[in-house]
Amino acid sequence: MVKYTCLFCSKKIGTEMMGRKIRCPYCGGKILYKSRSKTTKVKAR
Repeated sequence: MVKYTCLFCSKKIGTEMMGRKIRCPYCGGKILYKSRSKTTKVKAR
């Protein structure tokens, strides 16, 4: 399951909540982006 975040209302949205349309079900916004996972940085020796 992919999680998206709405640009306008900042709600987390799953793919099953969107259905066929790419819109936020809460505010109707069309701009959604994937939430990124946190990366771990390692110092070089």
